[in-house]
Amino acid sequence: MVNITTLESELGRLATHQVYGKVAAVQGLLVEVSGVQNNLSVGDRCNVIARDGRKVPCEVVGFRDGKALAMPFGALEGIGLGCRAEIAEASPSIFPDDSWLGRVINAMGKPVDDGGPLGTGDMAYQIKAAPPPAHTRKRIGGKLDLGVRALNAFTTCCHGQRMGIFSGSGVGKSTVLSMMARYTNADVTVVGLVGERGREAREFIEDDLGLDGLSRSVVIVSTSDEPPLMRRQAAYVTMAVAEYFRDQGKNVLCLMDSVTRFCMAQREISLSAGEPPASKGYTPTVFAELPKLLERAGPGRRKSGNITGLFTVLVEGDDHNEPISDAVRGILDGHIVLDRTIAERGRYPAVNVLRSISRTMPGCNTDEENVLINRAKKMVSSYEDMAELIRLGAYRRGSNPDVDEAMYYYPRIEEFMRQLKDDHTDLESGYRLLEEVLAPPPEPTEVLDPGKRPAPRGQPRIISQPTR
Repeated sequence: MVNITTLESELGRLATHQVYGKVAAVQGLLVEVSGVQNNLSVGDRCNVIARDGRKVPCEVVGFRDGKALAMPFGALEGIGLGCRAEIAEASPSIFPDDSWLGRVINAMGKPVDDGGPLGTGDMAYQIKAAPPPAHTRKRIGGKLDLGVRALNAFTTCCHGQRMGIFSGSGVGKSTVLSMMARYTNADVTVVGLVGERGREAREFIEDDLGLDGLSRSVVIVSTSDEPPLMRRQAAYVTMAVAEYFRDQGKNVLCLMDSVTRFCMAQREISLSAGEPPASKGYTPTVFAELPKLLERAGPGRRKSGNITGLFTVLVEGDDHNEPISDAVRGILDGHIVLDRTIAERGRYPAVNVLRSISRTMPGCNTDEENVLINRAKKMVSSYEDMAELIRLGAYRRGSNPDVDEAMYYYPRIEEFMRQLKDDHTDLESGYRLLEEVLAPPPEPTEVLDPGKRPAPRGQPRIISQPTR
């Protein structure tokens, strides 16, 4: 049954007459529309009718010289001077439904798989919605099992937490995301592929995510060749779908790859509209939109579920202090660093546990778990401090007891963090394995002279003295 309130809201948006203007200029990615400046505001939509009758949806991003500046969601071919621009009255929204699970959609909320039409929910969810007020939100919930040993142990994530995965290109972000989507104990997974390579999108869905992961997921895809408005909107639609399942009382895991491409799309839009660049070409609007997007994840209201957000950040040139990385770290509740050096030596996932942090730790762990994790980190830190000397053979055993102990345990901790894509380890099993890894070494056994036989029990062994 259709919600009456939603129906009345949608009927109230219907116009009694059609307002339209005309295209006055096309410059780069911008379409200047005249004659409708009093009927549009920033963020409104209009449809430009191309020469072949095709409707190209556009969004107003600014005004100049009495004309509206609109950016298209599609190609500009066929649009010229005098083309009609119709005002779209309804605000951008989607109607999610439980039947969306297992489906792949685009940034407009339309299906792009072979599953047929999407179901339509009863309630409209605004694409650009505001996060819940801070005073109405619940506290962070209990631990969330991500299925990845290194993350579960060293950067424990809780329901409603927001974490960033910082990495350069080719270090394994997509594989880590697919492992979490497959093995998490969250009720629903929403995956947003923002500006993804067209070749990798299908590979991620079929090979990395698999049928099991897809069956309880909704995937939103926007490839890198699409206009910047589509790439930016893919991030907004990802959050809107996650908000729907959150309002159903479910614990949602929202995975977005990547926030950096969302910022790049916003930078293209802002620069085209004439906004001056600030830090490394990023405009002030980029840093204003980031918290509006990321704050939509997190704990819900008292009677709703949670959105646990894990957002990847593609650091430029492996510089983890570039502007987007700095801005995202200041907003989120922790960060996971994937290190290229670790990946180059063949250990995946390439999590650098010393540079990664979860702001819910150690509060979410027991005292025994905190002691275990801190001891493992101490071993890794002691070894890394002396790694160069150890590799060169310049360190002599016995010089430092802590380093001697770390040299024994470090390879075992590395093996604990090594995990194949098809390997699943839950939270409890991970702690138990780490406890076994850090168990005391076995006592050394006495090595006898090969030519001597051990004396019978209870009798002293006689060692003959050499004759002179």
